[in-house]
Amino acid sequence: MAIFDLHVHTVRGSSDSSLTPEQLISEARRIGLDGVCLSEHGGGWDDHELRRVFEGSGLTVVRGLEVDTDMGHVLVFGMHSYVGGMHRVKDLRHAADRAGGFLVSAHPFRNLFNNPPYNLNLLFRERTGRPSTPEEAALHPLFEIVDDVEVGNGSNTERENLFALEVAHRLGFEGTGGSDAHSTHGLGKFATQFNGDIRSESDFIEALRAGAYSAVHGLHVGELSAFGLHPAA
Repeated sequence: MAIFDLHVHTVRGSSDSSLTPEQLISEARRIGLDGVCLSEHGGGWDDHELRRVFEGSGLTVVRGLEVDTDMGHVLVFGMHSYVGGMHRVKDLRHAADRAGGFLVSAHPFRNLFNNPPYNLNLLFRERTGRPSTPEEAALHPLFEIVDDVEVGNGSNTERENLFALEVAHRLGFEGTGGSDAHSTHGLGKFATQFNGDIRSESDFIEALRAGAYSAVHGLHVGELSAFGLHPAA
């Protein structure tokens, strides 16, 4: 078993983050994470830097991207840098396929239930009407393009996360979890538990493709449980 936070931002590749790599290592080890995914907004890591910073940390660290597309934010694993046109999610799908990558819709229902003018939802910003049920939401064309849905996000409300969980179940997705941490606060609030050991990026991608994982929460407070069985911590 391995527990990974699949959605973390650091100062190295995300301008809105205050989380240093040193802080990330310290907090991840304190709460018991086995690995993290650096889902940076702007890349920022190469193989040399990754080894230099994280070697000896005891963590398995995977590089990823969080891409702002025409269908909301998408977490990209198996690709390490931006390519032209990937802001269009269909082009991103093609690029990920060429690289052997894996795509996860990030926090797809953030702000969906807020009152105007605080209800900007990136997934439905160009569409008339908003889904009132998980069945309606599952019909969005994005979910025919991505490989999975982030059902547990540490910056979302409980209602948003539970709605995403229902949508993922209706789509037959496993659902991933990540903190969306931009500081040490909340790291590991949501995470993804893999059925076996993950020692490398190739192990990580293989486990994702096999669906050998599930979303969990509460690691940051020492109360790890499967997400969906109990209210979020």
